[in-house]
Amino acid sequence: MLNDLANQALDHALKGADQAEIYVEITESVDATIQNDQVDFAKESYSLGMGIRVICDNKMGFAYTTQTEKITETVARAISNAQANLVDENFAFASRSDYPPVKGIFDKKINTLELEDTIELGKSMIGTVLENKCQPTSGGVSADCSKTLIINSEGVSCEDMSTYFSGFIAVNIADGEGVSTASESDSSRKLNIDPEKVAHKACEVALNSRGGKTIETGDKKVLMDHHAAAGLLSTLSQAINGDNVQRGRSIYADKIDTEVSSPSLSIYDDGTIMGGLYSSHGDGEGTPSQKTTIIENGILRNFLYDIQTANRANVQSTGNGMRASFNDMPAVNLTNLILDFKDFEELSEIKEGILVTDVLGAHTANPISGDFSVEAMNAFKIENGEIIHPVKNAMLSGNIFSILKDSKAASEKTRQLGPFIVPPITVSSLRVVGQ
Repeated sequence: MLNDLANQALDHALKGADQAEIYVEITESVDATIQNDQVDFAKESYSLGMGIRVICDNKMGFAYTTQTEKITETVARAISNAQANLVDENFAFASRSDYPPVKGIFDKKINTLELEDTIELGKSMIGTVLENKCQPTSGGVSADCSKTLIINSEGVSCEDMSTYFSGFIAVNIADGEGVSTASESDSSRKLNIDPEKVAHKACEVALNSRGGKTIETGDKKVLMDHHAAAGLLSTLSQAINGDNVQRGRSIYADKIDTEVSSPSLSIYDDGTIMGGLYSSHGDGEGTPSQKTTIIENGILRNFLYDIQTANRANVQSTGNGMRASFNDMPAVNLTNLILDFKDFEELSEIKEGILVTDVLGAHTANPISGDFSVEAMNAFKIENGEIIHPVKNAMLSGNIFSILKDSKAASEKTRQLGPFIVPPITVSSLRVVGQ
């Protein structure tokens, strides 16, 4: 079905365009949403959509539709949009290529999950929270199965089938005159997440955060748990984006082959990693997925590119032309970004510092300078390698690029949160502001 639709659209587009690309996506999903102590809303959905890009006289045009009977009109809109666009000789579509094998991104158990199953999983999360004497405030369970196909006039044909499962819960519990809050989430390509464990972890953090004490302002060693580390890394992703580099929006713009981080740190973007949340045979343009070394033992080696930005830089696309959906144009973005440290400093080795479970406000960081000021969520005082009490009302300020020069892994255990595959990270000095 997908092939027939795509080929029909491609044939029609090439009657009026120099080159054309067709992206077709089918998604089936089941979701259950938690509000307070009940499953508040549950739905199953099905969508089929097509995105059409054309190049006419070095001008790019795009249009999309969810109505398969309107392919002719959608092609006409794409061509009309191209004619109204500016000329850019860097516009191009992917060339025919072989695609790497990618494992662990499809689980038939998720494909056969029913709406009732997600409702029961949601109820089990609520039950776990209540058993822990906490109060659920929001959350949910989500599962989907997607099939995508990209074909173009250059001979590309790239097909992917993938599944995705996630669970999230936020909880609170009375804490004197106020409340102690916490949240936990997890995602996977497989049905291997236990929502009850997710709920139990959120409750454990909320319970342990009660009775928090204020902390003196000062420069302190900070152990950032997985969520906190991943939260701050979105700023780094902006700096290694080839489009930002070309627009003068990256602190790394002139730093290729120079030291930008601790020599013990290497960073990779790998769209082929087994079970990666953003692994696929090819990106949203049909360029084969690959592993790209961004930082190698502290030395900046590469940026991430889609086809247009790669052509501007006279390099090859790194397979990072990503799409959020069929109704979106490809743009430079991460696949799975892996932080690999050689040096470690675990909790037991920290004489004095704080552990921060998560951060609030990471999106307010300056994407060019890397400066940030965030709220430390569910923080704990560390003394002589042990957690001694929770910390309340603390802020963290620092610079993400300085952190990369001054940090070690706190454990070998990594987690994938969004596109980031990270260990907990120990930073030797951050400004901690007490209140």
